[in-house]
Amino acid sequence: MAIDRPVDDGDLAEILAFLPRWLAVVDADTPERRAALLNALLTDASEHPRLTDHADGGWHIHYRPDGLGLAGVVRAVVSVGTALHLTGRGMDRLGRCALLECGRAYGDFTRGGRQRYCSHACANRDAVRRFRARQAARKP
Repeated sequence: MAIDRPVDDGDLAEILAFLPRWLAVVDADTPERRAALLNALLTDASEHPRLTDHADGGWHIHYRPDGLGLAGVVRAVVSVGTALHLTGRGMDRLGRCALLECGRAYGDFTRGGRQRYCSHACANRDAVRRFRARQAARKP
């Protein structure tokens, strides 16, 4: 996403206030709760979809009013993108990394919907840890 507007400390503060609300969507324990939390974000951050061809970037859909600052654009893109991801892939396709010391959020794009880690690095780190624990348990 191109940043084509001035950015200031207010944008950072607004995004930092938004993130816990979005993470509550990630951490929701039922599809209904996840939908309710995401609907609240969509209400605050988006509006009716419309076609636009601003800045000669080609026709595309906007779900936000024109003239927003960067924080408003980020809120709209993340909220609408999350809604599209969940409705297209499944309401359970968000999670937190299974590596205890990580806990980052991720969107599950796997074919089977069984992603457990935010990255290959975390998956590998946990696999090495489990392997070493098994090896240590076998030693007399």
